[in-house]
Amino acid sequence: MTQRLSNLFRDGVYALVIFTLGLPVFILFKIRVRGREHLDAGKEYIIVSHHRSYWDIPLIAVALGARNRIQFIAREGLKKNPIFRPLLHLFSTTIDRENFGKRDFRRVLQAIRKERLVGIFPEGTTSARAKAKTGVIHFARLTRKLLLPVHITATGPYPPRYPFRFPRITVSIGRAISLAELERKIPILPQKPSERASVLTEHLMELIDAT
Repeated sequence: MTQRLSNLFRDGVYALVIFTLGLPVFILFKIRVRGREHLDAGKEYIIVSHHRSYWDIPLIAVALGARNRIQFIAREGLKKNPIFRPLLHLFSTTIDRENFGKRDFRRVLQAIRKERLVGIFPEGTTSARAKAKTGVIHFARLTRKLLLPVHITATGPYPPRYPFRFPRITVSIGRAISLAELERKIPILPQKPSERASVLTEHLMELIDAT
């Protein structure tokens, strides 16, 4: 009962946040959403997307709507910001990005098993040079959750250039894919687990780009 009440509270606060964010996001970015029909209310997903800006999180959250509460994987350092801290507490699982260890792995795995929608940015940072990490492949294998590719397309400067230069944004939600389906798309996969995960991660990021 306690968990049910907790979920109802979080759902309510999340809906309020999305409704509050929705108007300014639509006004500033003139956001369009494509592919929302690919999101099935009866299924569970790991949402994967590139990470180019801190705006990625509100844009994806608004695009998926108030009824689809997302638990984002975020770096622990964001808790230092008093504005973000309450939202991080309710709607994220925080990790030590610089020293990712077994504790962090277990926390993410527990969140994916517990929550219907978990958002992961495989690069782990907004740096343009960052290479996608393979963790999302391991989590998909262990939980058997579907991978839902989401792609943010910007016409104009993104991240925005304050105060007046905001791009037009299209958030495209792709068809969900299982890890087994992703593996079948690759003619030859390495046998070594680490190399196999790297190839699958690269293909997943290409799938996001094509969404």
